[in-house]
Amino acid sequence: MDDFIRPRRLRGSERMRRLARETRVSLDSLVWPLFLREGKNIREEIPSLPGQLRYSPDQAGEAAERALRSGVRALLLFGIPQEKDERGSQAYAKNGVVQQGIRALKERYPELFLITDVCMCEYTSHGHCGILSGRRVDNDKTLPYLAAAALSHAAAGADMVAPSDMMDGRIAAIRTALDENGYTDTPILSYAVKYASAFYGPFRDAAGSAPAFGNRKSYQMDFHNVREAVKEALLDVGEGADMLMVKPAMSYLDVISRVKAETRLPLAAYSVSGEYAMLRAAGAQGLLDEYAAMCESAAGIFRAGADVLITYYARELAEAIKKGDLG
Repeated sequence: MDDFIRPRRLRGSERMRRLARETRVSLDSLVWPLFLREGKNIREEIPSLPGQLRYSPDQAGEAAERALRSGVRALLLFGIPQEKDERGSQAYAKNGVVQQGIRALKERYPELFLITDVCMCEYTSHGHCGILSGRRVDNDKTLPYLAAAALSHAAAGADMVAPSDMMDGRIAAIRTALDENGYTDTPILSYAVKYASAFYGPFRDAAGSAPAFGNRKSYQMDFHNVREAVKEALLDVGEGADMLMVKPAMSYLDVISRVKAETRLPLAAYSVSGEYAMLRAAGAQGLLDEYAAMCESAAGIFRAGADVLITYYARELAEAIKKGDLG
C-alpha cells in the first residue's frame, strides 16, 4: 500500500507542467538596459557585452523597435557624454545625452516605459558616483546634483527615475525636488541594495565609468551582508521610494528573498553585465546551453521574489516566454 501513497513528481504532458508552474514570468516584468552615447549616427558594438550596442539618441529608435518587436516595453537608459567634468554637469544638463534620448524615443514610441539611471559616475571625470571633497565622495554635497539630474529627466519625459549612486538620503532629496516642481506622479525606483561587486566590469567598460582612483566600497555594500540590505531597503521605503532594487541578482538570490519578505514595495532585480557576459562566454565556448541557462537563471531570480527583472537578455527572454519555455 505504501507504494501507492508515496509522493510523486508532477506527471502529465508538457502542457500540464506549464499549467501547474508555481513561478510566472510576464513580458511586462522585463526591462532592457540601453546605452546612449552623445553624438550623431552612432551604432557601435560593445566588445565586453556581445549583442549589446551603444546608440546615439538619433539612432535609438532602432533599439526601441527591436525591443517592441520582441514584446519588451520598458527600457533603462544610461548616458555616455562626450565631455566629463568633476561635477558631472552633463548628468543634469537640459540637453544632456539621456535627456536627448528620452525626447527622441518618446516622440516616436510613446508606448515605451522609459526608466533613467540617475548617477554621477558616467559623467564625472574621476568616475565616482558623487561630488568629491579631496579624494573622498561627499555624500551630502552630492544630493542636490542627483536631485537636479532626476528633475531634468522627468522634465524631458522620463516615466520613472532610478538613482543608483547609493548616497544616503538621495531618495528624499529626489522626491522633494520632483514634488516641488510638479512631478508628483513620477515614481522612483531605488537601487536600494547595491553591492560592491566584481560583476560590474563589462558595464564599466561599456559606459566608461570605472573610477580613476580607489574603489566604491565606501558607498556600495559589502557582499557579506544581508541584514544591511534590509536596513537600506527600509530606509528608502521611508524616504518615498516606489520600487526597490537588488543588484546584482544571480549571486544574491537570498538577498532578493529577504528584502521581498521584509518590505511591501515591488522589487526589481538587476542581472548585471558580468552575469550576462559569463553566460554568453560559456555558451560561445560550448560549455553550456546558453538559452537554457538564461531561462533557468531568470526563473530562479523570479522564484526568489523579484517582480521585475532588468537584464541584457530581456529580448531573448521575451521570446522564450512567447514560446512557453519561460513564464
